[in-house]
Amino acid sequence: MQEKLQFLLALAREKHFGRAAQVCGVSQPNLSAAIKQLESLLGVPLVDRGARFLGFTPEGERVLEWARRIVGDVRAMHADIETMKLGLKGHLRIAAIPTALPVIYRLTSAFWQRHPGIKISIASHTSTEVLSLLENLEADAGLTYLDNEPVGRVSEVPLYRERYYLVTPGDGPFAGRASVTWEEVATLPLCLLTPDMQNRRIIDRIFKEVGIEVEPMLESSSIVVLATHLRSGQLSTVMPRVMAEELAMPAAIASIPIVAPDASTLIGLVVAKRDPQPPLTAALIAEARLLAPSLASMM
Repeated sequence: MQEKLQFLLALAREKHFGRAAQVCGVSQPNLSAAIKQLESLLGVPLVDRGARFLGFTPEGERVLEWARRIVGDVRAMHADIETMKLGLKGHLRIAAIPTALPVIYRLTSAFWQRHPGIKISIASHTSTEVLSLLENLEADAGLTYLDNEPVGRVSEVPLYRERYYLVTPGDGPFAGRASVTWEEVATLPLCLLTPDMQNRRIIDRIFKEVGIEVEPMLESSSIVVLATHLRSGQLSTVMPRVMAEELAMPAAIASIPIVAPDASTLIGLVVAKRDPQPPLTAALIAEARLLAPSLASMM
């Protein structure tokens, strides 16, 4: 049963029978047969079939919810027993929004001090992808926004508030200013993250609140691309304060707080709701709770 549920989860992730079979290490006919056996066992169709994968039936969507819960709980059980036998070991997978990447080392460093030897993988994703990876058991934890768009059925550990700065050539029109307004920021040639990034949607929403729509000169999903264009001295951007500080921009680049409004957004750790949590995830949650007060005071 568990193997069939894992096949179903793979199909939900890949949305293609062939790719799902490849991920699971089986032939496509074997994967299709296993899912048909699951349908026969439950007495309902789970998958809309045509010449290609078309999606899941309403019953299939409900079974997917149970499959994620059952497979996740079985994995957590195995990890718990292994921890009892061998101590805390394994591989922790974290998905993070791009603007949280400069901060995440503080969490992983504190985690390693208490739990050395744990392998950690960190991948950059949009906030929507972070939640999808958690839901589909492809990530153990995520760093994302908590109070801007719905985060779904997850457990949250608030960490810090993201505050926004204008990062701009130091000899530009706002040289020496203690702060700038969003209206003033909109007068500059800007480079911003792409609209699929929640950071960009937050920035666009703030501009709209003050009656402005911006058309950036450059859009990219990569912070590195934005940073390199900032170094050219031709463009400016809106960036969280911590990112501007951690990127160590040249002295010729100024970081100025943006006010009117003085906006901020809550960033936190999210994990799938499960009780008990897998040992590695529980250890990361504990470390995040310990770290949160110092992170909040720094931001």
